[in-house]
Amino acid sequence: MIKEIVRDFKDFAFKGNLVDMAVGIIIGGAFGTVVKSMVDDIFMPVIGYITGGVNFSDHYFVLKGTVPEGMALENARKIDGANLLTYGSFITSFISFVILAFVLFLVIKKFMAALKRESPAAAAGPAEDILLLTEIRDLLKTQKSE
Repeated sequence: MIKEIVRDFKDFAFKGNLVDMAVGIIIGGAFGTVVKSMVDDIFMPVIGYITGGVNFSDHYFVLKGTVPEGMALENARKIDGANLLTYGSFITSFISFVILAFVLFLVIKKFMAALKRESPAAAAGPAEDILLLTEIRDLLKTQKSE
């Protein structure tokens, strides 16, 4: 049983699956960083401009404690006993998620379209051996009925 597990692991690790997965994780992390930067540095300033200079990442509600009104989030977090609900950070993260999901959707859609274009054999019909087996089956059926 242990030999079987070791053999299966070798097959998994050295046939490219592990390397492909590692590359995917690294690219995914880098892609997430790029999307976060795009949201923080491009989209949020535009949204802030449209909404009259509102910076979502600084928005919060005070749940517990005393925080002077209008205090920046960074300073409000330093106050002892203050419990804050930072909904602005959530809005920024949600926008980042939606953009990432949309870009991923577009990439997968293009990838699937390219796969369909590259496999004309599937659209051409059954393989030659399947056709031959079908003919043999039909011939056997006719011989039995005679």
